[in-house]
Amino acid sequence: MIGCCTAYYLGKLGAKVTVVEKTEIACAASGKAGGFLALDWCDGSAVQNLARASFALHAQLAEDLGGEERYGYRRVGALSVSVEEPQRSPQAPKAGSTPAWIDGPVKGTPSTIGTPSTNAQVHPQLFTRAIFSEAQEKFGASLKQGTVQEVKVEGQKVTGVVVDGELLSGDAVVLAMGPWSSRNPLISSLTTISGLKAHSIVLVPKDVNAISAHTLFLKYKTKEGRSMDPEIYPRGTGEVYVCGMSEEVEVPEDARDVVPRDSSTAMLQRVAATVSSHLADAELTVAQACFLPCSEDNVPVIGKLPNLDNAYVATGHSCWGILNAPATGAALAELIVIGASKTCSLKPFDPSRFSRLRSRR
Repeated sequence: MIGCCTAYYLGKLGAKVTVVEKTEIACAASGKAGGFLALDWCDGSAVQNLARASFALHAQLAEDLGGEERYGYRRVGALSVSVEEPQRSPQAPKAGSTPAWIDGPVKGTPSTIGTPSTNAQVHPQLFTRAIFSEAQEKFGASLKQGTVQEVKVEGQKVTGVVVDGELLSGDAVVLAMGPWSSRNPLISSLTTISGLKAHSIVLVPKDVNAISAHTLFLKYKTKEGRSMDPEIYPRGTGEVYVCGMSEEVEVPEDARDVVPRDSSTAMLQRVAATVSSHLADAELTVAQACFLPCSEDNVPVIGKLPNLDNAYVATGHSCWGILNAPATGAALAELIVIGASKTCSLKPFDPSRFSRLRSRR
């Protein structure tokens, strides 16, 4: 998604762009993430201005691209809900302010942690493919499917990439490789990007109209005493996305080799069925997993690579990659074409911070 957003905004600034993709557009976290957007949940952190700018750009893109119909953009509320599985026969205490479809064993009254004025959502896969399609149709962007074997460097200047033995020349190269970033020596020599594997399922309820536009952030306790923090996102497309069950494991070479753990899928189904009877008999259409790219200091890495001309990077966004993709792409495009970012400052994300850190060690 970050690569496609960068291509879109580069195109708006008049650049000719080729996106190189090994597998397919939105094959990993860009297609399998939740798509929850928050205006102010990153306030007080290094990402605050990026997130606020990106939330606004998501709204603008929804108008420009027909996001409501095309990729399920809509404003939503957010609830913090405590759920405890019953020890014996199911009981469903019902708080008066709880949406009707949340009819499981809720403990206490759910608290509102977001409103439609500050929260929204997209279907990530549909959004990613939509914005790349716009980049193609409006600005002439092209797609090159293949494996980048080498970033071509002459002196201190990047001149292109080698894709399956073929040199693809360019005035600038953007490395937006998510959890695979550390596989590239230009990045791995500077910093480490690790991958956190997260599981998710997609359900289709029999009565989609019964599910209100409330995203749920759960404090969930199993009958065995295990505490978890899964999340449930009903989507405007009629699906319900359920995620959680993270683990630290090795990122495989190919996105097609990322498969979910059966026990994690079963637990997410169990969570959904406990929270709502509408989800207990819903059809399971997708069981999947993806890797979130995490930087060393938990701050995204966005900008020009140090000591190298024409080379840029955008990665390490962790769980906020879907939210922050538009502003990342817009700011990076401005940096590349006009020499400075107007969308928001990229100073907190400067890749050179890692070279400075290492020089002090």
